[in-house]
Amino acid sequence: MPIKLIIADDHALLRQGIKNVLSLEPDFDVIGEAADGDEAIRQVEELNPDILLLDVNMPRLNGLEVTRKLKAAQTTVKVVILTMHDDESYVLEVIKSGAVGYLLKDIEPGMLVKAIRIVFNGQSFIYPTLAQRLFGELSRQEEKRHEVPAMLERRKEERLTYREVEVLQLIGRGMSNQEIAQKLFLSEKTVKNHLTNIFRKINVVDRTQAVLYAIKHKIVVLE
Repeated sequence: MPIKLIIADDHALLRQGIKNVLSLEPDFDVIGEAADGDEAIRQVEELNPDILLLDVNMPRLNGLEVTRKLKAAQTTVKVVILTMHDDESYVLEVIKSGAVGYLLKDIEPGMLVKAIRIVFNGQSFIYPTLAQRLFGELSRQEEKRHEVPAMLERRKEERLTYREVEVLQLIGRGMSNQEIAQKLFLSEKTVKNHLTNIFRKINVVDRTQAVLYAIKHKIVVLE
């Protein structure tokens, strides 16, 4: 089955350029285009794509608003932001809104294709030059919000069991619950229980935040 994509950007020339790049891949299928935020949401609801490539600066509804609405509607689409904004605090806001990818518009075609495949397979992807800065920003915000002493923070990390660390590593590799269960010879219910415990212990609410935590704490290493 092809990877179904929608491209949402208010610049027709840029949409066409991205479409031309993606159309070269035999397993990619650009099934829709949108020129504003409202249209992007309608296209997602009507066409049920796997991935939405979404510009932030969109008319009517901007990229953040579109992402939040799609998340609230519990759609299965994976949102990948494609923008010129390279500020790490902005990236963090986008991730909190529910996006699983963040790319800059000067990305090379090969990396764009790679990022789409990674996101489709269940992992998050952040433009490499932004990743390190983002984790630094996460660290600063976390310290400012919690003001937890270093020793207490280490104790918090130690509460993850060996099995929970294994599950977290496999999440970071983009595996589904079913794949993790098969890999570790567990039931899917047991995997879900591990995920619930992991999310509670590291204070996150979804898989994307868990992956970010795992990368930041070197449980999962970026390639």
